Amino acid sequence: MAQNFLRSLNPFPKASIITYPHPGVLVPLAQARRHPLVEAEYARRRSLEARQTGSTSEGVRTESDASVKDKSGREESGALPESMLCAYTVEGLKAEVLEDIGSGESTVVSSYDLKSKVINKAIQDIGMSRYQWELFFLCGFGWFADNLWLQGVAVTLPALSKDFGISDKQARYTTCSLFVGLCIGASFWGIGSDIMGRRLAFNATLFIAGVFGIAAGAAPNWIGVCGLFAALGTGVGGNLPVDGALFLEFLPGANGGLLTLLSVFWPIGQLVASLLAWAFLGSNYPADQGWRYLVYTMGALTFVMFLARFALFTLYESPKFLLSRGRQAEAVAVVHAIAYKNKTTTWLTEEIMNEIGGDLAVVSDDKLTTGQIVRRKLSSFSAERIRPLFQTRKLGITTALIWFCWLTIGLGYPLFNSFLPQYLAAGHGSSGQVISTYETYRNYAITSVVGLPGSVLACYTVDIPYVGRKGTMALATMLSGIFLFLFTTSASSNSQLAFSAVEAFFQNIMYGVLYAYTPEIFPARNRGTGTGIASFLNRLGGLCAPIIAANIPGANPNAPVFVSGALILAAFLAMVCLPVETRGLQML
Repeated sequence: MAQNFLRSLNPFPKASIITYPHPGVLVPLAQARRHPLVEAEYARRRSLEARQTGSTSEGVRTESDASVKDKSGREESGALPESMLCAYTVEGLKAEVLEDIGSGESTVVSSYDLKSKVINKAIQDIGMSRYQWELFFLCGFGWFADNLWLQGVAVTLPALSKDFGISDKQARYTTCSLFVGLCIGASFWGIGSDIMGRRLAFNATLFIAGVFGIAAGAAPNWIGVCGLFAALGTGVGGNLPVDGALFLEFLPGANGGLLTLLSVFWPIGQLVASLLAWAFLGSNYPADQGWRYLVYTMGALTFVMFLARFALFTLYESPKFLLSRGRQAEAVAVVHAIAYKNKTTTWLTEEIMNEIGGDLAVVSDDKLTTGQIVRRKLSSFSAERIRPLFQTRKLGITTALIWFCWLTIGLGYPLFNSFLPQYLAAGHGSSGQVISTYETYRNYAITSVVGLPGSVLACYTVDIPYVGRKGTMALATMLSGIFLFLFTTSASSNSQLAFSAVEAFFQNIMYGVLYAYTPEIFPARNRGTGTGIASFLNRLGGLCAPIIAANIPGANPNAPVFVSGALILAAFLAMVCLPVETRGLQML
């Protein structure tokens, strides 16, 4: 009954095979060719196993076989000659699936787990092409909207103080209301997408944010503003967990780095928010109108992004979600549809899935009930799932330090950035007078522009020898903390602009690398738990930040900045102590 009701809320039709009749897409397994990067990875594994046993058995390739040389004699990693791309067999495919799962005598592997791995391999062999690239940009809207509203709410605080006659400290609770919504949204949609489906959650998050964002511009009082910001936060908060999970489930494993690249959309959201604030709040609009036009515009922009997702793009339901609901035929059909859109072929059939994971008509664990899905999701945070993250001394230290980094940065980042317009508004010009509203938001826009290249630069520095992830992240975090303290050394608006702009640049490097490094350090079987707790601690810190900023004793307006700088430097010390460098690690 409950499942039928939830399905009735979903405006999307079933993803049946009839919906996607794509003749010519399916090829026999024996004629299929696996993706070269996958073949190279398995060749590397077989070589390592052979070396560990001290012998190389017939048919096992050495590590040098996993690469070829071009005409100039240089080695070309990940590329294999056609003769080395051996055909699949069901037995070989099943062996590789079990190897990926790492099942042992004490491990109970469900039919769902086995079939999910088969789907992963099918998507890997289809490769990265049109469908995934379109989805990449649409998922980027989620990252964009997240920081658009984080910074958008921040820039309204001075105007809200004037319009509703509240103090600057009281206005900071506006940010707190947004973070309450973000926390609720992240929790609800993270689990809800496993029950109602990815497609509904993918579109609903931006729809809710857009509708309540527009409504917030018409709020009659400050309490109404806080309530509507909290409501839109329930939509925005679901973007990162839903969009990240959806994109990952359609992403070939060899292209996993693109999930990190999605973070580039985050500083773009800040840039757009700052430019809109400069246009509406830095102009001659009355104090009670400029912030409303700003919020109307951000709400409309969010709603347009929803329309782009809903009307301009055919989003297929996640095959893994369909599999979890016992809709195996539809899951196979979706993989066929992706192959068709990417103008390639696939070998996936229900028969192959049943041979590896069991027949749907016989195996009882293919279909998960709503209660089982919720328990699976919550089990990610159970003691049984957390304990393996501390099973060795090295892994335990790494886990504790990375969680500490996410908590301190989650608290320190909004203590400065969520109230940066307030800090800039208190700056003085060359003649000693308080700068105008126009100059305040102009400086804020310049800060956002200067910070934007940081995310792009991070993509290159993380692979530099002797620097890597740890070096890039630690150096950027240290400089971010230093420039936060330098920001407080002068009330000159020019000095504040220079220090805040440089701080934004290094801060974007810090966040970009942290997003990449975190999932890489956790074991594959417990990666969701490790990153999920890190994300929760980050949001928890963000929720506490405005409360702390509004209640710090003393009259010094720079006190929250001091606390922010101290927290960022504490994260730097933790990064220096991290025992793991992930640069160059092979990940399938």
